[in-house]
Amino acid sequence: MTDINLTINTDLAREILTGFIKSEITRVGISRAVVGLSGGLDSALSCALAAEALGAENVLAVRMPYKASSQDSLDHAQLLIDQLGVQGKTIEITNMVEPLFKLDPEISKMRMGNIMARERMIVLYDQSEAFKGLVVGTSNKTEILLGYSTLFGDSANALNPIGDLYKTQIRQLARAMNIPAPIIDKPPSADLWEGQTDEKELGFTYEDVDKLLYLLVDQRYSPQEAAEAGFDETFVETVVRRVRRNQFKRTPPPIAKVSNRTIGYDFLYLRDWGT
Repeated sequence: MTDINLTINTDLAREILTGFIKSEITRVGISRAVVGLSGGLDSALSCALAAEALGAENVLAVRMPYKASSQDSLDHAQLLIDQLGVQGKTIEITNMVEPLFKLDPEISKMRMGNIMARERMIVLYDQSEAFKGLVVGTSNKTEILLGYSTLFGDSANALNPIGDLYKTQIRQLARAMNIPAPIIDKPPSADLWEGQTDEKELGFTYEDVDKLLYLLVDQRYSPQEAAEAGFDETFVETVVRRVRRNQFKRTPPPIAKVSNRTIGYDFLYLRDWGT
């Protein structure tokens, strides 16, 4: 198989990402950030970057457990809160989502997961107003490309510092920033139900898919060229199909054009236009 090196310069990445957070938040007249802290690696890294960029006192880390959430997730989130010295808050979502679950006795795990993800984003944006800070995203490049997120749930944010880092690279930067080892080493999981892991749901490992995505996206390989580089054809087809199918999650909703200046087509300004 073609040798694929996903190693990053962690010092440079750290400088770029903390600078990004500081400039994108302060340019709109705000100095604080809110991060949903799950106890997992991605949110831990986003939180650490925000604390370094803005100062720990200006970051609110929000834990939002459901009754079935693992104690490890809560403990690991607290471990990071204590290490960074950021402000922390715990808001349980069980009583918020259970009434909706009970409307359909046959509700699927997928629907429940989506509801919990969107409820957590409601909580985060409420805390954003209360704390006067912007919501910092926690989705990595692998998840975004695969569509492994809930639209208007965990994919919603005001800015995302880690969205251009593959999961493999997230681990590298997390180690460089001294994220607690239990967070880095545990199997990635959205913690939606007992025993749930990302890789079990996806059907492949992050290590394998990161290398394939790097060829397909960053190196612009065709699916055939990726297969010729040593990847199983079925695996390539599965990943390509998933990336294409989830394109709608990566773009704003389309607006039907009926005028000369349509928002998103002709009326185009930067996010901080007018501030």
